[in-house]
Amino acid sequence: MTQNKQKRKPSLLGGTMIIAGTLIGGGMVAIPIATAGLWYYRSLFVLIYSCFCMICSGLMLVEANLHYPLGASFDTMVKDLLGKKWNIITGVTISFVLYTLVYAYITLGGGITNNILDTITGTETNFQPLGGLIFCLVLALCVWISTKAIDRASVVLIIAMVISFIAMITGLMEHINFDFLANISAQLPATEGEANYWPYFFFALPVCLTSFCFHGTAPSMVMYYQKDSKLIQKSIIWGSAIAFVVYSLWLTAVQGNLPREAFIKINQADDNVMAMIAELSRYVSIKLLHQLINFFTYVAIISSFLGASLGLFDYIADLLSIKNTRIGRFKTACITFLPPLVASFLFPFGFVTAISYVGFAAAIWSIIVPALMVLKSRKIFPDAPYRVFGGKFLVYFILLFAVITLASQLITQFGIVQPFK
Repeated sequence: MTQNKQKRKPSLLGGTMIIAGTLIGGGMVAIPIATAGLWYYRSLFVLIYSCFCMICSGLMLVEANLHYPLGASFDTMVKDLLGKKWNIITGVTISFVLYTLVYAYITLGGGITNNILDTITGTETNFQPLGGLIFCLVLALCVWISTKAIDRASVVLIIAMVISFIAMITGLMEHINFDFLANISAQLPATEGEANYWPYFFFALPVCLTSFCFHGTAPSMVMYYQKDSKLIQKSIIWGSAIAFVVYSLWLTAVQGNLPREAFIKINQADDNVMAMIAELSRYVSIKLLHQLINFFTYVAIISSFLGASLGLFDYIADLLSIKNTRIGRFKTACITFLPPLVASFLFPFGFVTAISYVGFAAAIWSIIVPALMVLKSRKIFPDAPYRVFGGKFLVYFILLFAVITLASQLITQFGIVQPFK
């Protein structure tokens, strides 16, 4: 009886919640801001395009990962399939992406933690990094314990997100202004910059890509489900689909309640996340709206933090060959969490900027590298039991997506297209 329980695989719900929880976080606050220039209908297109491509590249990563022992992550796979040079490139980009995401979540989660502490104590927090320190230490404990602990935590967090999201969205949807969604506003005259939407595609795409980047968690899913390809595939597809629905509803609610020109002020603020929440509360008079948005954002950031840090944790353990013991996991946890925690002390307001920079590196390790590994692994293992649909056409389609994303990042970085300010 006990042995049967031990051999029983985790449920589809657990993995789906880990994937959805990893995704629904930073994107919730970054997407409406990053897509303000592009605006609503075009933003939905970019979301669909990004979601589809990221699901496919994630499944390609799983296909390659299934050929290796449980616990093998990027370092093992890339070194074997693509060689040392690609392994160095992957190591640098994946470390940058995951460390930057963990840093970004600590800065935003720490800021909200400080607000909570101020409310409880009735005083203003004098030591600004305190919130980030508490936020990081408590959640790092969950990662140190086990993936199962994150599974349990993710289910609770998703339930909390669903309840707060429904309460928040219900109120916002009742006040939707379809003229706002179509950008038919008489508050500001239509300037040449406002009339052009598609140039802002280059700002939106890297953020949308990052918002669907669960790939650091994919090797953890392979280990979690003991190489059951059907369960892994379903958890990735369902988890990503949940994130897409949530992002779409949130985008509709925000851009349907705020005119496009309101984002000019939001984009100019130092802390544009809090500026967006403040603008929503100003435009929409709903009881407890500000508290609901803060609560939902906080829970979503916690969930994403757990998913991103789990991927980083497993990658570091694989890279440095650290044993999966309590002492070994403690060493891995220190390497995982100390650098982003220190960075959050030094740069406390870098959330949206960090998310946008992640897109460039993410395009390399979460799209290009999985596609190249699949092309190589299919030559080495022609009779593999699991293959992603679409053949070579899909692989090259995904590679094109990566090229477009890299070009977008360079176009915005060099100021060829100016931000919506």
